[in-house]
Amino acid sequence: MTEARTPASDSSDTRNRVLIFDTTLRDGEQSPGATMTLEEKLQIATLLDEMGVDIIEAGFPIASEGDFEAVSRIASVARNAVICGLARANFADIDRCWEAVRHARRPRIHTFIGTSPLHRAIPNLDMDQMAERIHDTVTHARNLCDNVQWSPMDATRTEHDYLRRVVEIAIKAGATTINIPDTVGYTAPRESAALIRMLIESVPGADEVVFSTHCHNDLGMATANSLAAVEAGARQIECTINGLGERAGNTALEEVVMAMKVRHDIMPYSTGVDTTKIMNASRVVATVSGFPVQYNKAIVGKNAFAHESGIHQDGMLKNAETFEIMRPEDVGLNATSLVMGKHSGRAALRSKLRELGYEVGDNQLADVFVRFKELADRKKEVYDDDLIALMQDTGTNAANDRIQVKSLRVICGTEGPQTADLVLTIDGVEHRAETTGDGPVDAAFNAVRKLVPHEARLNLYQVHAVTEGTDAQATVSVRLEEDGKISTGQSAHTDTIVASVRAYVNAVNRLMVRRTKTAPEAVVV
Repeated sequence: MTEARTPASDSSDTRNRVLIFDTTLRDGEQSPGATMTLEEKLQIATLLDEMGVDIIEAGFPIASEGDFEAVSRIASVARNAVICGLARANFADIDRCWEAVRHARRPRIHTFIGTSPLHRAIPNLDMDQMAERIHDTVTHARNLCDNVQWSPMDATRTEHDYLRRVVEIAIKAGATTINIPDTVGYTAPRESAALIRMLIESVPGADEVVFSTHCHNDLGMATANSLAAVEAGARQIECTINGLGERAGNTALEEVVMAMKVRHDIMPYSTGVDTTKIMNASRVVATVSGFPVQYNKAIVGKNAFAHESGIHQDGMLKNAETFEIMRPEDVGLNATSLVMGKHSGRAALRSKLRELGYEVGDNQLADVFVRFKELADRKKEVYDDDLIALMQDTGTNAANDRIQVKSLRVICGTEGPQTADLVLTIDGVEHRAETTGDGPVDAAFNAVRKLVPHEARLNLYQVHAVTEGTDAQATVSVRLEEDGKISTGQSAHTDTIVASVRAYVNAVNRLMVRRTKTAPEAVVV
């Protein structure tokens, strides 16, 4: 067992230290289509650990063997962060959670139950029965682990008298963190603050635990609600990278962290997050989840530091602070976009990738360098965004992919039909198909389906230009669904059709792997 982690800070005033609890790998992954592989979860967990996130909620261990393995592996490799697993209010969930997190340097069990009238009706428990279950399950969790978090799901729609009662029970049973979830994004900033303040001031033992806030963004107020809760005394914020999450998403980590940093004058709170790693984390999560970041997204959107208006540009040229309240470098974004070309060497490429937040080993550098040279031969100028797209390209043939794109030729134009001649290598053997379709992309996808028959439905097909110009790379995202299993793929290429086929094949490869795995059960907190 391990000691409960209390707010710690490099500041002399530990009372103003806010813990960052990241649930990208649990609540974020529940966003439809955002299912991640074990390797992808490990990659994201490592980034979160390195950037100074205090607690990583790695998953819901009892949901599936895949979730259990992911939480266990993350618990084993994490160096600094508390590793947390989610468990419903029953002994089986809690025992399974403990098995998954027990080898972490700092394990935590997070158990929850819905306390609002609507949620109490689901297990058909009256108030007294639910109170007894809370006492028994939190006590059980605390007997296993010294670091226990408890959440009353749908707390913002729970009667205040009953919420005070169950929070007191959880504290007496041994919970060290009390999380107050706004599960359906129902509350508003003033109400969020009042709820936290009421609990801290009226519940016996409240001064001995950390209060946390978990806000969803259904009304677009998740960040404001979280910050209001902090001002009222909460000292942990539950959030996700890019605000990833069910429905309209969760509180965005980058928003609350940068809000407290930029407006420290009115919000004198600190976190342990290295903000210069934010952009890289955002890019990785966007790639892995298949959810592109909207251009005008706060902090990490492509236009967050772009200025087109003449007045704005003139002001920026004279003094950047005229229209920028934070520097691009503060979040890990290069102030300049230097051009690389076909004459650039490996050392220059490694240096440039390091500036962009990518540390690559020799083997990975060798692979990236080959693809960089191919891109440089096709494009006159290779910009930072091109290199980022290159690093995020999951659709390029991988050695362990059963299906690989060998060659593609399409015929298209105003006179139909459009045709695609595709060669795929499947389990080491080349297969060829020639098909027609309603446009070159449809024809090419038909060729893939002919060579690899499946019943998956194409839920998403998105194309984004990485840079400007007719030679710009296109980043294509594809999302497939088959029997409730969702798989995503992404690829970048100067030829949009090639990028499309690679992304589609990448999604099919992932779908074939997931056919043998059980989809995790969705849990909302």
